Amino acid sequence: MTAIEQTEARPRGTRLPRRARRNQLLGAAQEVFVAQGYHAAAMDDIAERAGVSKPVLYQHFPGKLDLYLALLDQHCDNLLQAVRTALASTNDNKQRVAATMDAYFAYVEDEGGAFRLVFESDLTNEPAVRERVDRVSLACAEAISAVIAEDTGLAKEEAMLLAVGLGGVSQVVARYWLSSESTVPRATAVQLITSLAWRGLAGFPKSGPEH
Repeated sequence: MTAIEQTEARPRGTRLPRRARRNQLLGAAQEVFVAQGYHAAAMDDIAERAGVSKPVLYQHFPGKLDLYLALLDQHCDNLLQAVRTALASTNDNKQRVAATMDAYFAYVEDEGGAFRLVFESDLTNEPAVRERVDRVSLACAEAISAVIAEDTGLAKEEAMLLAVGLGGVSQVVARYWLSSESTVPRATAVQLITSLAWRGLAGFPKSGPEH
């Protein structure tokens, strides 16, 4: 059961273990922040959505920014893990590109809308938020660049430029695909963007015996 499902399933006043209560509060906060944005969201709204009193909410999170950053940490970690899993899922480089592209599409398609906290936050002027968003973008690019460098023999900085480009294209196109309510199925969209990216990447020689 997800944190959001726990939020919906628990009536007001139900006593929960601390970890379960924290997850419940994060689920409620995610719904409110995604729907309203950081600035319009109020701790009262989050407490009401979670079915708890404000003192209970403040026992777990001292303030709204602390709650937002906890959510951001969680969902940045989820994105990085998804990218790393995609890269490790196959040794076939074209399939690896497709899996990585699909990881971004799956991330933005998640019904909880958590990607908006990472890619579309209205709080990017807050240094702690900007640092986390930049850090996960960099970590994803570093994971991708390590594979590119190993397979092509390109210098680290050159591989990093390609990796930043791939990550940027993936998330921008995935967000456009979702926001435009495109009738193109996700699998087809991933295939199209993979073909575009692969035509460029395939031009770099593979350092090993197999392409």
